Amino acid sequence: MRAFIALVVVIYLIGVGAALAPTIRDRWNAGTASEFADSVARAAPDALAWPARAYRAATEPAHG
Repeated sequence: MRAFIALVVVIYLIGVGAALAPTIRDRWNAGTASEFADSVARAAPDALAWPARAYRAATEPAHG
């Protein structure tokens, strides 16, 4: 059971990192450290909610 929980946590953290990657890549050398931290902090709530977005994308019917 511990291994399963550890696997879920690792997958979650990888997803958060993948969701934050564009923000980090764009802002890494673009300004001051406080601007970088501010942009990451603004992107963090969306990044932390990636499982909900993935679930909705998988279960909602396609529009078309």
